[in-house]
Amino acid sequence: MTRETEQTPQPANDLVARLDAADRLPGAELLRTLSYDLLGAEPATSVVDVGCGAGRAVAELAERGVNAIGVDPSERMIATARGRWPEADFRIAGAYELPLPDASVDGYRADKVFHELDEPERALAEAHRVLVPGGRILLVGQDWDTLVIDSDDPALTRTIVHARADLTAAPRAARRYRNLLLNSRFTDVTVEVHTGVFTGSAMLPLLTGLAEAACSSGAVTREQTVDWIAEQRARAETDHLFLAVPMFVAAATAPQ
Repeated sequence: MTRETEQTPQPANDLVARLDAADRLPGAELLRTLSYDLLGAEPATSVVDVGCGAGRAVAELAERGVNAIGVDPSERMIATARGRWPEADFRIAGAYELPLPDASVDGYRADKVFHELDEPERALAEAHRVLVPGGRILLVGQDWDTLVIDSDDPALTRTIVHARADLTAAPRAARRYRNLLLNSRFTDVTVEVHTGVFTGSAMLPLLTGLAEAACSSGAVTREQTVDWIAEQRARAETDHLFLAVPMFVAAATAPQ
């Protein structure tokens, strides 16, 4: 999902490619399946997937017999989703104003969305509005301050991770899921953490992006950036790269 307040959207092809790559990472499919199970996404139920991106989750939910609706504020992302799954229901909308009637869906799903929202409480109020009494909500995402990267320079790595996090609207949203849901009057709140461990070169683009973002913010120098990326590349070439990404999965129930 793109930010509600985004001023200069990234090229759609680049974003779609990154989303597709994320969907292929080890454990990604299992995490999506877990999210559907926690929602109780069974045949004849209805689910809105907020920040649906290119629409993969909507398509997978439809395969389960779910009446799935995908919403995303990006016209280009919705166009991509419609092109891939023309029979599915995709709509252009952001998390703050969903194009749905009151109490109209059984489930609300937001995967890697809330870290991009300046007003998560407003999004949860909207989730309340569209969910039926007793409906289920599911939030998935990473805490951007909690990326675990092995490096010869841990202090520099810490600076890079935190500098990249500071460029995100709500980098610590995932650790707040439980309290956000409780404060928004959801019940039966549960939180799980599923950590992905990556040791191959497939994650080099992500690590390079972290360092380049930190450099562009002025947190690290160009020389530090080049040296850090070179170290991570060398680690990948010798099977010594290590990255761990904890994914937070929170589920709750709307009041009856």
